[in-house]
Order: sequence, then C-alpha cells, then structure tokens
Amino acid sequence: MEENMEEDASYQQLMMDDHNHNNWEANADAYHRQQQQQHHHHNHSHQRPSQPALPEPGGTPPAAREPKDLLPHPMSLNGEERGPAAHREPDTEPMASKVTLNINSSASKFLMNVITTEDYQRTYWPKLDSAIDQLLTQSPGDCIPISYEQIYSCVYKCVCQQHSEQMYCDLITKITSHLRRVSEELQVSSPDTYIERFNAALSQYMGALQSIVPLFIYMNKFYIETKLNRDLKDDLIKLFTEQVAEKHVPTLMPLLIEAQSTPFKVTPSTMANIVKGLYTLRPDWAQLAPSLFSKFIPNILPPALESKLSEYAAQDQKLQRELMQNGFARGDQSRKRAGEELMFNGSASSSSCANTRGFR
Repeated sequence: MEENMEEDASYQQLMMDDHNHNNWEANADAYHRQQQQQHHHHNHSHQRPSQPALPEPGGTPPAAREPKDLLPHPMSLNGEERGPAAHREPDTEPMASKVTLNINSSASKFLMNVITTEDYQRTYWPKLDSAIDQLLTQSPGDCIPISYEQIYSCVYKCVCQQHSEQMYCDLITKITSHLRRVSEELQVSSPDTYIERFNAALSQYMGALQSIVPLFIYMNKFYIETKLNRDLKDDLIKLFTEQVAEKHVPTLMPLLIEAQSTPFKVTPSTMANIVKGLYTLRPDWAQLAPSLFSKFIPNILPPALESKLSEYAAQDQKLQRELMQNGFARGDQSRKRAGEELMFNGSASSSSCANTRGFR
C-alpha cells in the first residue's frame, strides 16, 4: 500500500513537472514569435507606406470582428491557445502605452520638484531669512517658535538644486547687516554699561552660531569646504571680529584694565567671558594686556624663574595689603585680628635686627 502511494505521488510530480515544462516552452515560443513579428513589422514599415489591412480569404475584416475575437485567449494545458483567435499573436500595444505613461509621469514629477531662481527668492530664502533673524536676536535660554526640521529641509533642497552659492552670499550679507547694527548700538553706549553690553552682544552671537552652523551643514559640506576650502563657523566668527570686535577693542581694553584694578567692579563671569571670547577671536590681543589675560588663559605670561621667587612673593604681599585696605578680610581669623600678622611680622623682623646688632 505504502509503495503504491509513493509511486502515485512520484507520478503526479512527474506530470506536474512535464506540465510546467510544456507551459514554459509554449510561453517561450509565443515570446519569440512576438519578437519576430515586431521586427518584421518594423522593417516592413520602413520599406513601404502603411496600407489598410485586407480581409483574409473567407474571413471578415478586422474592423468588423467582435472585440472579444481580437483579445488574446488563455493557453490550454498543453501550451496551445484556445478560441477562434488562436492564430493571432497577443497585442502588446496596451503594455507599450502603459510604459510610456509611466515615463511621462516620472518626468513630470521630476520637473515639478525643480527649484528655479524665482522659487528660491520668493519661497525658500524668506523662510531662512526669518529663522536667522530669530536666532540672531534671541536671548540665551529662550525658546523660539521655528521648525528646525523645515529649515534643514529648505537648505538641503536648495543645495541639491544648485543654489548653494546664492544661499551662502545671502547668509553672509544677512549676518553682516546684523553685526553692523550691533556695532552702532555699542558705539552709543556709556562707559558704565559698555562692558556689559559688549558681553551681551558676544554671548548672543556665539549662541546663535551653535544653531546656525548645524542648520547649514549641507551647504558647508558640499560648497564651502569643497569649493571655497573654508569652514562656515570660521567665516562667521571672522565676521564678528571684523564688524564688531576690531572696532571696539581700543575702547574696551582700557575699561577692562581699569575694572581689573577695582575688585568686583565687573563680575568675574563677565570678565572671564569677554577675555576668553577676545582670545578666541584673535589670540594676539592677549599681548595688549598680558596680566589681564593671564588670569583666565594659561601660558600667556613667560614661565616663572627661580631667580625671581622673591619678586613674586613681594607682588603677592602687595596684593594682600591692597585687598585688606579696601575692606576685604582674610579667610580664617579665629585667633588673629585683621592686620595682626603683618604687624607681628614687622615687629619680629625689627626685633631680630636689634638682637643681631646687640649680639654683634
């Protein structure tokens, strides 16, 4: 029984394989006949002008036939076509028209995505301009209502449509105009508020760069770094140096030196931010006030020498005296009153000199 079942299963499998093989051969033959007919029709159309189709002997003209007779019929199991139109080849015209339609739709879709110069000026750059305005004027810690994803997408599309050069020029012009207004506002500031306002302008601009540079990363990578061999952040920092810092350092530096001599006239955080910011813009500005920059930037002053240790100690003692005269008490005074140590040191040194003289 089991052997008979296995033989029936193997026989059915062989029949299925043979059936598939026949169908494959029939389909292959139909495909070759279709290719030969198209090739023959193409050559025939080039040799003589097209003529109306003549009816076959004993048959009806193609125009008089029923539509169902003109359609291809399915194949039988042995690969032969069934129906009255079995002698006709399948019509491939619908497939050709469908391919043509797909190509046309793809081309039209591509043309719809093209960004012209007019589209850039009217649609894309106004969005970028508004976002840059908000980033340049926001206060540190504020949340501005802009879509970073939308701005990022605008920059990406403009770069892909070859508008990188125009977008870079527009960005530089926009930021330059903003920095000129900032410089004009600083020029009319009073000396009492000059340092604070300069610090606010510097902090605001550096904070804006942390958002502007990432938004224009595609333009930076595919235009500025590739064609200009520069970096966007360096260009924008250079703009602040030329438009603001270089114009105000001659006025700012004497005020910083004066504020250094008066303790806490300017908060330490403000002083540190300005000094570090100026050193970032131009390191050679540290030579204008080495003692001031050395308090916040390492390795500004020359290295200490052993032969000048006594001079360094005298400078420290002088600073302590000045602080005590201005009312700044020392740290731990549980057993000593203010100035007692200096008086004790002075009396001890005089008594030691007297004892030395008396001993001699």
